[in-house]
Amino acid sequence: MAAIISDKFRIFNARQFLESLSEGATDTSAERSRMYFFVGRPQPWKAYLEVYAKDGGTFTVGNEVYVGTYGSTAFRATVAAVYDSALLLTDVFGSSGTASTPALGTTLKETADGGSTDTAVTAKTGVYRYGTEDIPPLPLDNQREKMGVYDEIIAAKRITDAFARTVIRRYNWDLVANPKYDMWKPDYSATPAGGGQVGKQTATAADSIADAKFYVMNSDYEVFKCLYNGEDPSNLQGQNATEEPRTAGGNYASATGLYTETSGAGYIWKYMYTIPTDDVLRFLSSDFMPIVLPSNPSRTNVAAAAVAGAVDVVLVEDAGLNLPPSQTLYTSVKGDGTNGVIEFATDGSGSVASASIQAAGSGYTYANVLLGNGNLFSDAGLTAAVSTPANATGALEVVLPPQGGHGSDHELELNGKRVMTNIRLTYAEGSGDFPVDNDFRRIGIIKDPYEWGTTTFATADTLSGLKAVKITGANADYIPDERITQTVTGGSAYGTVVSWTLDSGSTTDGVLKYLQTNDAHTDQGIVRAFESNGSNAVSGGLSAAAGNVDTGYAGTLLGVDFTAGLATPEVENNSGDVIYLENRRLITRAPDQIEDIKLVIEF
Repeated sequence: MAAIISDKFRIFNARQFLESLSEGATDTSAERSRMYFFVGRPQPWKAYLEVYAKDGGTFTVGNEVYVGTYGSTAFRATVAAVYDSALLLTDVFGSSGTASTPALGTTLKETADGGSTDTAVTAKTGVYRYGTEDIPPLPLDNQREKMGVYDEIIAAKRITDAFARTVIRRYNWDLVANPKYDMWKPDYSATPAGGGQVGKQTATAADSIADAKFYVMNSDYEVFKCLYNGEDPSNLQGQNATEEPRTAGGNYASATGLYTETSGAGYIWKYMYTIPTDDVLRFLSSDFMPIVLPSNPSRTNVAAAAVAGAVDVVLVEDAGLNLPPSQTLYTSVKGDGTNGVIEFATDGSGSVASASIQAAGSGYTYANVLLGNGNLFSDAGLTAAVSTPANATGALEVVLPPQGGHGSDHELELNGKRVMTNIRLTYAEGSGDFPVDNDFRRIGIIKDPYEWGTTTFATADTLSGLKAVKITGANADYIPDERITQTVTGGSAYGTVVSWTLDSGSTTDGVLKYLQTNDAHTDQGIVRAFESNGSNAVSGGLSAAAGNVDTGYAGTLLGVDFTAGLATPEVENNSGDVIYLENRRLITRAPDQIEDIKLVIEF
């Protein structure tokens, strides 16, 4: 069955995404979506290999593991960390010196001396993901990945309609980079590989209006749409532009919103909107530019002036011969609309020399131009008929506007199928929800997460994704990314330090924020919680720092609420939907640093 997912469907989804940010009567309305941008993954990227059916002991950090025969192995790597059911690996390479992949269920061996003697430790290989600090692993779209993402969330910030815009590809007025523009036409299409149809390309060889270069942003941040680019029978691919369209220009007609070149090819531009300063700062990037909100005055004025089915452009398809010579003639636009009138001039041979719209009319969804006898007039009122010879030829094409008329629906007309979110992380934002003493390697968007331990939608501006413990009497500073441990009921609790912040004026007391994952922090198959126990210290594996839980502390510090010295995250694990995920090279934070993150989502 022949079918397509149309661009209009993608535009609809982008529009729905934006509308969902402000729908509903209240912030907890079911109609509204609560979107959160998050950062996560402070620990470095390494290759991950799931292992099971281990035999012969425990793998050792620093040893090598391999599959097959060591000297000609297809997979070999160095052990960087050992977990209950997985290994982190570095220096991954194969027999050709390139990274390779161990097949599921193959036998993994270990050597401690470059392959001369195995340690007798073996295991079966499971899921494998190659990753380094320079080459982060590709995200996976499955439930296990989602749960792992939540375990590594550092903090999240609410996305509102103030921080999101529909965006389109950016085309600057630049006659070196962009000498020619496509004109708006409703019938561009590709030629299908199977044949049976002939496509129609734009002047810049695009196969659809969605991929066409048919609009421009000028030096005043005004956006114009190209309605005519100089196309004529001698130049079907249009001509280069010459004059920058501007509303302040003498060739701009405010009544119609049209800017017409008086030199060169005679480009006709339709004014669409002006990008305000705030949107320029937030949503203008090297590749994309925003469509302003529907409430923007420059846009509402254009939309209010739009006329459904009004025609603004007529093309000379065939200049013809033997029409009444050397005259200015008029003819009506035939179709289902009304009052459309075309003015055209002929030369001494009765060929069409030029044509333009004298009256745009309205209501046209199809249009034809007849040049035969009885259809030509010497006046715009179409009352004085002009006789046309029987052998007269020539053809004019009326270019129909988009549904609703030019300027009625900006997202639809400009192919707004992308949304940009602009999130600014300002220092330790959210009273400390976003730590500044560590980095992050993952960003994403979560839809409708819950508050921790509830089924209530989170609505706060920022959310902490980390656990925390209030430490007293630490003998040294904890180090970001080091492993921490506490003896607890039933075994040991493990975590990875994300942030250590001393209390004001103290050298021993502070807040220790950490994360726990089910790969790196299990004890006898269980991720154990740190306990409010003032006797069992929380110890750092690299720093040798050791401090006790301040079991008497209750209050709010660095954006999180403590009870008996412990604090939970503010976002419920595995709640809501992860709708966007991107693994990146590390982004380092600092106390005096602001990150301005522009994220473009294409639907």
